[in-house]
Amino acid sequence: MRAAVEVLLLTLTACTSASAPEVEPTGSTPSSASSEPAPSEPAPSEPALPDPVLAVVGHATEPQLELSRAAYRRIVDGDLDRWRGRDVVAGIRDVERRPGAIAVVPLDEVGPTVVAARVAGVDPVRDDPRAVELVVGGDLMLVRGVPSAAGALRPLARRLRSADLAVANLESTLSRDGAPTQGGDSFGATPALLGPIRRAGLDVLSLANNHAGDYGPRALVETVDVLADSPVVPVGAGRDLAAASRPAYVERGGVRFAFVAFNAIGETPRATRTEPGALSVRMPPRTGPLVAADLRHVAAVVRRAARRADVVVVLPHWGTQYTHEPEDIQRVVGRRLVRAGADLVVGGHPHWVQGVDAVDGVPVLHSLGNLVFDMGPARFPVQAREGVLLEATFWGAELRAVRLAPYRMDPTTYAPRLLGGPDAAGVLADVWGASTGPYARR
Repeated sequence: MRAAVEVLLLTLTACTSASAPEVEPTGSTPSSASSEPAPSEPAPSEPALPDPVLAVVGHATEPQLELSRAAYRRIVDGDLDRWRGRDVVAGIRDVERRPGAIAVVPLDEVGPTVVAARVAGVDPVRDDPRAVELVVGGDLMLVRGVPSAAGALRPLARRLRSADLAVANLESTLSRDGAPTQGGDSFGATPALLGPIRRAGLDVLSLANNHAGDYGPRALVETVDVLADSPVVPVGAGRDLAAASRPAYVERGGVRFAFVAFNAIGETPRATRTEPGALSVRMPPRTGPLVAADLRHVAAVVRRAARRADVVVVLPHWGTQYTHEPEDIQRVVGRRLVRAGADLVVGGHPHWVQGVDAVDGVPVLHSLGNLVFDMGPARFPVQAREGVLLEATFWGAELRAVRLAPYRMDPTTYAPRLLGGPDAAGVLADVWGASTGPYARR
């Protein structure tokens, strides 16, 4: 899935050796006499890998720079104030404040609030042998008007399967053993849906949303049980509060991840000590005002998970539908989750992409939009068929990079297809326009 360490080291070594030529000279092989060093000179050796390796970083909202070895050398030599219209500034904090600026920093200082340039085709963060890739998708609803679950998932399946770990929010049941609770907006499937989900490469599914209870408590518990008996791990719902509060623990590449999910929208019952439902936080705009006891409980779950795992990812179902702007209360709750130990917060429910905040360097993504949902053009604007995949790179417990891959769903099959060029830039502009701090496009 990623380049071999030898390729990475050789490329970066070549990039940082100021005396190394871009291309080996052609011609006859030098004679043995000419290749012997003079007695007074040290014997030649392979160029040493710098310690620490240097990275060129740009603003989080800018496309990733693609540098040749020669361009990389010119920038890291330190004798440039500007490069191709970009100011060369002192460090990461300066880049965070200035879109269009770049900086040279030690590779081990690179984090999710900046983007490291690729050098001669090598991404120094994602191609590092320590890298573990987590992909998170948005709201996934594969029934009702979606003609084929397998067909809808197929365009992104390779991207999901290539990650070390792939996660989404399942907006339906896997059982219809009960009466529908939301009329035509009751989303119920059978265990057969698990096949396309698994083949698409998903490893963890959040059930902490306003549709996990669409066919009543028995169907909710059966959905949890179907997933628990499969390779796909459920989180955020269960037969009682203890089960719904239980994090999903998954290990990849020597990194232990914990996922905690909660629903703030209602409709699915709140799990209690004796009744099934979703782990819930009552808060605006749908179930507010904020109930402090609910948030304290979730924060305690996050703290306990942080003691048992290297990385804690929190998946809230929150916010207002059909807007790019997060509610102020989402930012309040996001800060509390980070203080409790969350290393990444990734929200859903609004059906549109929303902005990104950084809380003490931890990204809080308020909504990734729909991954698959039957929101066709007859009733919904194009924003309901647009979203982003979050691609997060960890080195051990450290989050080193976040990238957003924009897509748009087909208006009849609802299959999401990755975008490029102006279309991708348009989706990302909706994200950055509602973001704050280092993720704001000023």
